[in-house]
Amino acid sequence: MAERNKPKDAAVFGVDIGKNVFHVVGIDASGSPIQRASFRRDTLLQFFERAKPTVVGMEACPGSQWLARKIIAFGHRVRIVPARFVKPYVKSNKNDIIDAEAIAETVSRPTMRFVEVRSPEQIDLQALHRVRDRMVAQRTRLVCQMRAFCLEYGIAMHQGVGRFKADLPKVLANEENDLTPAMRRLLASLFEDVRQLEARISETSREIEATAAADDTARRLMTIPGIGPLAATALLAAAGKGAQFKKARDMAAWLGLTPREHSTGGKTTLLGISKRGNAYLRWLLIHGSRSCLLHLDRSRDRLGGWLGRLQSRMHNNKAVVALAAKVARIAWVVMTTPGATYEKRGPAAA
Repeated sequence: MAERNKPKDAAVFGVDIGKNVFHVVGIDASGSPIQRASFRRDTLLQFFERAKPTVVGMEACPGSQWLARKIIAFGHRVRIVPARFVKPYVKSNKNDIIDAEAIAETVSRPTMRFVEVRSPEQIDLQALHRVRDRMVAQRTRLVCQMRAFCLEYGIAMHQGVGRFKADLPKVLANEENDLTPAMRRLLASLFEDVRQLEARISETSREIEATAAADDTARRLMTIPGIGPLAATALLAAAGKGAQFKKARDMAAWLGLTPREHSTGGKTTLLGISKRGNAYLRWLLIHGSRSCLLHLDRSRDRLGGWLGRLQSRMHNNKAVVALAAKVARIAWVVMTTPGATYEKRGPAAA
């Protein structure tokens, strides 16, 4: 390793992550840069192995979780920061060294918020969810395309994947409709693609359900109304044990379920929900809450009375989002309290 690339006693190192080349800037306790260097992937780990344990910052991006776990193993403290928080610290022109310096300055701020370093198990579980979500979207696109092809021949199919799968074989078998032989062959081929996607979705869903059944925290999360295996495992993959949040409201805000605020001059102005954070997890919680709105027993569950009063003064969609935020807060309590479960009590007992 070149002399200039030997680690110095920096208070904070900022790392700009690349595919093959990584740029590192070290700053001292006063915030002044004392080292600038670039490394290949293999020499970067050698650098931090030799460096004195300190704070290492990097942007949240593909590869940051792996690198964080490697650097933590060398005794450093790693802080992963969202890229949008780094941008205000990029001065004048932009290049990789300036980005690394901005990262180092960002992570040294005492009020900065950081991304949790996830375990390999969390990454694996999150990957399962993302793959399943992609396959569901592909199935929806295929069905919509096939329905559009049928409309070109005057055949209107029912909406919904289930009804479509039941009706299409009848349409293909009906020789009296206007479908051409070429279109019948194409629809049959696309329908086989749908069947293959269905099989893969079912296989991935079973794997997620098996993970939920084997994990104690996931089983306790599933005692909460509106949370099933998908939402429980997605919470574990995204938030882990939830210890990074000081209170339950912080997790609801992190999921984008709380109002955006635009206040000035002493006047508080609350807007719609912020929709920040994990859109997939927020989607699961909101649809689980929508199910509760329709099926929750108002007389036997303590959420029933609260939900009924909410519905009486606002639109159902707003009530659903409010319930999702409450479910997220309950989930934080269950995740951070050993052995805690949701206790279903009637309104009088509550």
